[in-house]
Amino acid sequence: MIPIEGQQKKTVAIHISRSDGKGTYPARRAAMIANTLADDIDIVYLCGVDSPPAPEGFKTVLTPNNTTFLQALMSIKPDLLLRDTGSTIHEEVEKITELVPSIIHFDDFGDGGKCADLVFQTLYVESNDIAPDHYVLGRDSFIADEKMASVKHIGLRKAQLGPLPHLVISFGEQDEGNLTYRALRHIMQLQIPLKVTVLIGENYSHDTSTIRMMALERRNTKVLVPPYNYAEIYAAADIVLCASGYMPYEVAVMGIPCVVLAQNDFEVGLAFPKEQHGFIHLGLGRKVKQSSLLNAIMEPLLHEPLRKKAIARQTALGLGDGKDAVCEAIRYYLDYPKRTTSGSTGKEKTTIKSVY
Repeated sequence: MIPIEGQQKKTVAIHISRSDGKGTYPARRAAMIANTLADDIDIVYLCGVDSPPAPEGFKTVLTPNNTTFLQALMSIKPDLLLRDTGSTIHEEVEKITELVPSIIHFDDFGDGGKCADLVFQTLYVESNDIAPDHYVLGRDSFIADEKMASVKHIGLRKAQLGPLPHLVISFGEQDEGNLTYRALRHIMQLQIPLKVTVLIGENYSHDTSTIRMMALERRNTKVLVPPYNYAEIYAAADIVLCASGYMPYEVAVMGIPCVVLAQNDFEVGLAFPKEQHGFIHLGLGRKVKQSSLLNAIMEPLLHEPLRKKAIARQTALGLGDGKDAVCEAIRYYLDYPKRTTSGSTGKEKTTIKSVY
């Protein structure tokens, strides 16, 4: 969408909050979208106390509480609000609809999503309930980090395992259940030769001294703390051990056998990282038995057909290319806002049923 000379550029406000143990992916996803739209759309980040910093070069408005957030919307008068703040509540979003012509949410499991105009539910649960028409459920909306481009489907390019298979352990930015420690404690009992890389998250709040001591006691085991090039490290892995949030999507972009441990009951219910998609899901990490975990790790390392089957299932999903569809939807709602609001410059409310 190229603005006509003299035509006022549309404005998109972005609001991201660290929530539900989702780690850094929501912020990275928003940055990729913002950079794609920035040439012809004004982007403004609304940053609350739980928001990550806005990417360099983008305007930021501080909104430390809900009152200042609503005041910022009244002042900025964005044409669209892009929101990734976890589960929202109905009353809150209803107030926002009075101020913003179009609202798009990501991964909203709250009642507030019903008031949004479009919800991309990349994280989705198995349910017999029919989702509202404006919810887009499924993995197709996943946007892979640009760093993944060079290692996409790298698993297909690995003909066979080397003499020292490589396990990468990564349980996200926070690791609320301290699964890093729990998993490494079990892996210390693994008898096969194995290189192990443990990635500590940026906001890991648990003690790391015990993990470091365990790593010193085991050959070919190291612990890394940020900053590190996670895409490069994942790509070097022969098997990955991670939680059940966004990381399995990133793993599937590369095509790497993967064992999943859920941090909590919510993650247990997520529908994506399952066997039919090329994953070994062992349920709640805090309840996993040592024998189950070690067997799950050894299976694809010792049985080549199982390894290749996992890689084939993951890469066949074609994940990672959701950015174009998401940006197209944003432009659609900028051109055809769902409602007029006080001070908005949008068109009259459209009754066209969205194709997104």
